[in-house]
Amino acid sequence: MKVFHLSVECFPVAKVGGLADVVGALPKYQTKMGIDAKVVMPWYNKPFVNENEFEVVFDGFIHQIHHMYQVLVMKEKHNVLGYELYLVKIPGLLDRDQVYGYFDESQQFIAFQHAVLHWLSAMEIRPDVLHCHDYHTGLVPFMVEYCQDFDFLKGVKTVGTIHNGEYQGTMDWQMSNYMPRFDAWKWGLLDWNGRINPLATMIKCCHEFTAVSQGYMHELFEDAQGLQDLIRQEHRKAHGIINGIDTEVWNPMTDIMLNDHYSKENFEEGKEKNKKWLCEEYGLNPELPLFAFIGRFAGEKGADMLPDIVRRSISETEGALNILILGSGNPQIENTLKQLQEEFHVNFAMDLGYKEALSHKIYAGADFLLMPSRVEPCGLNQMYAMRYGTIPIVRYTGGLKDTVTDISSGGYGLNYTFPGTDDAVHAIKRALYLYDDKEEMQNLRKTIMNLDFSWQKSAENYVNLYRKK
Repeated sequence: MKVFHLSVECFPVAKVGGLADVVGALPKYQTKMGIDAKVVMPWYNKPFVNENEFEVVFDGFIHQIHHMYQVLVMKEKHNVLGYELYLVKIPGLLDRDQVYGYFDESQQFIAFQHAVLHWLSAMEIRPDVLHCHDYHTGLVPFMVEYCQDFDFLKGVKTVGTIHNGEYQGTMDWQMSNYMPRFDAWKWGLLDWNGRINPLATMIKCCHEFTAVSQGYMHELFEDAQGLQDLIRQEHRKAHGIINGIDTEVWNPMTDIMLNDHYSKENFEEGKEKNKKWLCEEYGLNPELPLFAFIGRFAGEKGADMLPDIVRRSISETEGALNILILGSGNPQIENTLKQLQEEFHVNFAMDLGYKEALSHKIYAGADFLLMPSRVEPCGLNQMYAMRYGTIPIVRYTGGLKDTVTDISSGGYGLNYTFPGTDDAVHAIKRALYLYDDKEEMQNLRKTIMNLDFSWQKSAENYVNLYRKK
């Protein structure tokens, strides 16, 4: 079975969020199962691209309105990721430093999808499955069926995955001029509330679609930023498949980004050494419990609550804990946290930006991980944390419901229900009682480090979906 994963992110080539981790790991596990899995993504001016060898396997052209663009498809020569990787370079559109944030982003994503299908058609490469990840590739199921230029691909099975339904890629109808020629009678498949909506198009046109956890799929039936009626209408195609983590990358015994390694058999000393390094680096007291947050400063992550959580948890416990935050995003949140760092520098530290190596060190050195998410389709951070013996404190939503069970119910984390500061601070205080019970903490760490969050089962579920008639 030949499966092409289409995505604008893939770790370690280009990563902004969890999408990259999923696309970087899922095809590797599918390849081990005997599936011919490949990844196709845009070309970026990134270290991975410049540090590895590529060969041009296709050189052609596409038209957008009156413009003709060159399309170069480059294959990574040595399969260093464990599967075939293809980069699509379009000078002037797909040849930039960053994944997102450009004024012509919609044109970029249309061109990427157009270029991929043009390459496959021109070279007469017919996959068994085109797996489209998020709205950036959501027009592919429509193009395959209704664009005359791609008749060779008509009937190829398409599977769409919603990694985050908050982002749908809506655009004005004038952007349809940038698409390859399509059957105008089918314009309604592109439309949602008077605009082109790639995520809605994917749901309408693909053969099957998934959300990245069962809990999140249930939530999408009730609230999907305006698409809930469509999702309910297409419920026969809907599936919830929880993400996994790449246990080869996320392994405290072998993680090259850690200063000190440890296993689930001898984690006490290793956790302590990693925590001591973190505290020395950021001027914190290693004798206190260390709570951490890693992620984007976005409302869906509950990041706007972080300043109040920091202020209240430190004040109300009289400085009985440390908090370390790694992230970036909303400038207002950043500035408020900077001010708090001056006020609570003894107990609070932060580091701004996306820093992969530092995130690994924090997972290894922290005692607890904070995830006050309003929306969490799956969440990988809680799985990384548990793999490294760090206890998650999560709001009960989306994939967090599927992966973290509260200790009061015989589980291995700390949950709370409402997305507010009060419940988050209460959960932190519960964690302090847990921290004081050293034997229980050690038993809990041993339990979570033995949990299996690998991609194996999820990869099998996707393959079964590909084979569904």
